Amino acid sequence: MNYCNNPFFWQRRITREVKVGDVGVGGDNPIRVQTMLISDTMKTEACINEAIPIIEAGCEILRITAPSINDSKNLKNIVGELRKRGYNTPIVADIHFVPAAAMEAALWCEKIRINPGNYADRKKFATREYSDDQYADELERLEKAFAPLVLKCKELGRAMRIGTNHGSLSDRIMNRYGDTPLGMVESALEFVRVCRKHNYHGIILSMKASNPKVMVEAYRLLVARLNEEGADWNYPLHLGVTEAGEGEDGRIKSAIGMGALLEDGIGDTVRVSLTEDSVHEIPVCKELVKKYNVLWEQQRTGRLVAQASLLVTEKRDPFTYTRRPTPEYFIGDLRLRLGKDHPQRVELPVPLTVRIGDIQRITTAEPDTFAEILQFHVKTMADIGKIAALKPELRKRHIHTPIAVKFDSAEVNLPVTDVAEKINVPYNGKEDITALLTEAARLTVQFDIEGDSPEQFANNCATLVGVLKTFPKNQVILAVSHADGLDLIAAYRALAATLDNHGLTLPILIHDRVSSKRAHHVQQSALIAASTHIGGLLCDGIGDAVEVTGEDDLLKSIKLAYNILQAAGARTFKTDYVACPSCGRTLFDLQMVTARIKSRTAHLKGVKIAVMGCIVNGPGEMADADFGYVGTAPGKISLWVGKTQVKQHIPEDQAVDELIALIKEHGKWIDAPANVEATEAALAAS
Repeated sequence: MNYCNNPFFWQRRITREVKVGDVGVGGDNPIRVQTMLISDTMKTEACINEAIPIIEAGCEILRITAPSINDSKNLKNIVGELRKRGYNTPIVADIHFVPAAAMEAALWCEKIRINPGNYADRKKFATREYSDDQYADELERLEKAFAPLVLKCKELGRAMRIGTNHGSLSDRIMNRYGDTPLGMVESALEFVRVCRKHNYHGIILSMKASNPKVMVEAYRLLVARLNEEGADWNYPLHLGVTEAGEGEDGRIKSAIGMGALLEDGIGDTVRVSLTEDSVHEIPVCKELVKKYNVLWEQQRTGRLVAQASLLVTEKRDPFTYTRRPTPEYFIGDLRLRLGKDHPQRVELPVPLTVRIGDIQRITTAEPDTFAEILQFHVKTMADIGKIAALKPELRKRHIHTPIAVKFDSAEVNLPVTDVAEKINVPYNGKEDITALLTEAARLTVQFDIEGDSPEQFANNCATLVGVLKTFPKNQVILAVSHADGLDLIAAYRALAATLDNHGLTLPILIHDRVSSKRAHHVQQSALIAASTHIGGLLCDGIGDAVEVTGEDDLLKSIKLAYNILQAAGARTFKTDYVACPSCGRTLFDLQMVTARIKSRTAHLKGVKIAVMGCIVNGPGEMADADFGYVGTAPGKISLWVGKTQVKQHIPEDQAVDELIALIKEHGKWIDAPANVEATEAALAAS
């Protein structure tokens, strides 16, 4: 099955245009940005006051929840007041559970979002086997519930998003397909078939999940299935990682999921789901789509340079995550383990002018986030002397972090075996590297492959692989230095595919960015770019070590690397939170409660806690969480362990204490170290 035009060269997926009011999505349009109000839909003035700054920040489509018929009726007042004040941004009504609310909202809003997991079904967590006849009966019942809305939207010229959420698949889907990307896709396609039966095509589709790997797999599988169904199944896609969280973590997780898809030309509108005021989502959305809208304008106007196909065939399965197999390496005095099933390692470039105190800070100050390999750029014998003088000083302070030296040529003529455990050299296909591999047999050697064109880069990969086959016992790591004409993810895919096709399972280090001479290149922020590139490749199963640069502080680079690894599900170094972005359904102050929970639990490494404003996505999105905190009624909270609700109707002012007691009861609690207690106390007071 094919999910993108070319895994090595960017080309946006071509879709039909769906009009949401006056705003076109898909077709010839740029990738649109949108968000959702968090105000109570019954409070008209509050919604207006929240909506106006969001629209003025650049929001192109605005969603509002409508949990009841009365909420839907009040959308008339909200939309009317916005239009009266000169704001024509199309409004989307977000519907769960209540078809009648959708019918009412269609009278006033330009678009209706329905969740196929709960529009015609109430989740009962029932386990049963459906015969084909019984399943057909279920689909007939679904159509009877859904067809009236389809006909209403067709009559009024309304658009519709069929938005699958990983957290709220129906019992019917769960029993036949499981809690899987395939189940998510089939959940949406059941509803698409009803739309098509009635010749209604104003459809936008989404496959949201809080886990970026699941989300990426589901969207890829959706595109492949749409392609299989036929050319006129070319519906636009709305991208989103749901329950992404707040701050840097939320932005990283969103960039990993959406960036990985945008890099393959998938996506026509985006929403970043942050546990913050919605106005803060718009700049992140704009940053995410900026690069791809420039590319799209060039593609649309025929200015995107056509690229020759690389003669490289991938063995990667884009629909199922599998980490690329590699051997186990041991590096340095303490035998740092790299590759195989070990976590992705973090290498940090440091200047030769670095102070001992700074190295202590990045290697020992934080027990779970530290540089695992220190990289120094060496040009002269004097530089070697600086490292030779530094190394015993580090050992005196019990810092045994492996040292890598980076050279500007593969023809190394400086003595390095006494000062380094790893050497990084460029490879352009011209140097004779046999001497290096022979003399440095006891060191780990990293080749940073270069190419002045896609074809030259691919040829250099193949040439290097041919040489490396004659040195099977050497510890060799490969990376990309520059690959002109290829974006970073494409270059690493080509490298991994070349290795796989030649039967070499060498580890790969991912740089967060590489130089490129492509005229269309647009610099994204360090956080968005690094998250997209490293996270996207990790979702492809590529990468055994990472190197992050571009931050103005060494510790920031380290933290960014670890945050990306955790968000991608590659490493765990802190408590993991799944926190929904809030909306009018939320039954408590989500931002305040999330901050309160974090202030008490931030030291619980490896524990995953879900904080959900309501029950809509709760059970499913909490499926891989250890504990869940869910609003069930105003001022009332339920607590969950995994998929099981264990306490309910807890007064909100007691719920955090009850959550802590539950964590202790299940043996997941440890007391915070003194320095962490001080930090958590400061968070609690803020």
